[in-house]
Amino acid sequence: MHKSNIVEKIGYGLGDMSSSMFWKIFSYYLPFFYSNIFGLRLVDAGILVLITRIWDAVSDPMMGIIADRTHTRWGKYRPYLLWVAPFFSLVGILLFTTPDLHYTGKLVWAYATYLLMMTVYTAINVPYGAMLGVMTADSEEKTIFSSYRMFFAYAGSFIALAAWEPLCRLFQGMNFSLQTNWQLSMVVIAAACLVLFILCFLLTKERLHTVSTVSVGKDIKSLMHNGPWWILIVAALCFNLFCTVRGATVAYYFSDIIGFNQYLRLGEWSVLFYAGLFLGIGEIANMAGVMLTVPIAKHLGKKTTFIAVNMGLVGLSILFFFIPVSPPGFWLMLLLQVLISVLTGIMSPLIWSMYADVSDYAEYKFHTASTGLIFSSSSMAQKFGGAFGGAAVLWLLASCGYIVRTDAQMTAQVAILQTDQAQMCLRALMSFIPAGVALLSIIVCRMYSLTTQKMGAINEELAKKRQIETK
Repeated sequence: MHKSNIVEKIGYGLGDMSSSMFWKIFSYYLPFFYSNIFGLRLVDAGILVLITRIWDAVSDPMMGIIADRTHTRWGKYRPYLLWVAPFFSLVGILLFTTPDLHYTGKLVWAYATYLLMMTVYTAINVPYGAMLGVMTADSEEKTIFSSYRMFFAYAGSFIALAAWEPLCRLFQGMNFSLQTNWQLSMVVIAAACLVLFILCFLLTKERLHTVSTVSVGKDIKSLMHNGPWWILIVAALCFNLFCTVRGATVAYYFSDIIGFNQYLRLGEWSVLFYAGLFLGIGEIANMAGVMLTVPIAKHLGKKTTFIAVNMGLVGLSILFFFIPVSPPGFWLMLLLQVLISVLTGIMSPLIWSMYADVSDYAEYKFHTASTGLIFSSSSMAQKFGGAFGGAAVLWLLASCGYIVRTDAQMTAQVAILQTDQAQMCLRALMSFIPAGVALLSIIVCRMYSLTTQKMGAINEELAKKRQIETK
């Protein structure tokens, strides 16, 4: 059985490095951008996020079906990295562009660019994810590929999140408007994403040449009867909901609970404690978690690891609520962010590897090579979690009387005293609400049936079947 070299694993990781740079900015800063920079009302921004992300999720299986039936000299899925990458970067810039229009015109622009961005994101990310199922037939090798993928994804997220606010401040120093600062910052990120996707295309290769011999209808019918798929998609949706709710809340939490000018202090040393630093350190901790995935999952099994990680997320999230907003408390917040991020870092490659197992199970059980369709469901779960998570944050804040800053107040970083109800809502969004979602994920995953022993038997049968088919 072929073992891929480290260059190819790095090359595969560069693809999600690119995707994650965009995705984390969309998830963590776009709601804040729409309400505080672009100028949309909170309720309108919430509806926008929900509708566009739902379309994004629904379009994923469509793209999976298309990719499963694509045949080129480069393979089924890999060509889309080259074809779609330029549009991916261009539309990202348009998404963070604020046109000089009246409110209705701006709302139309926001819908058009966000829907287009999510369509392009699907067109490149679904085939990219499905590549994992055809780069190797080895289940453990897939976990290693998945770990490289998530390590580089979190590295990209760290770079984007840590650089975002400094980039905005850099362009602000050049006397550009607040809206232009955000647009130019996205130009920098988009250029990097284009290069990374092209490198991913050049450094990877598809090795398993699966052919879908059944109709689209039968592919979908087999998916509907795939019990492990249903369980994993709900569990993965909960995990992504957990991440999105916390992530989308951070910018608000720092501006209204912690404040703009708070510092982490240690003796005479001090550093500004801002949202990008908090999120960026979380991404580094995610990378550490990714490196732990393979040995832990190999020792405990994927299902047990999934449940144990979510139990940790429940406990740590609840603890976050009780941390005081004070200089010593800031260090405790950072510590919990590190611990939570290590656990989510373990979870991310684990889920992708479990989807690869579900794909093998589908080929074994239903005799259908629907890798793209199955992997697109993982992306669908991610985006549904993002849709409901991002919209829920905005709607909850609106219902709690959250006060949105004006352009001048944002530029001057003016402190606003939010209502007690709004402050309590922000604190719950960082603690009890994500804890409840993680608990639900535990309950669902207990029904997952693809254990290490069962997957070993399935892979043996598939290896025999593929040998016969290639003769």
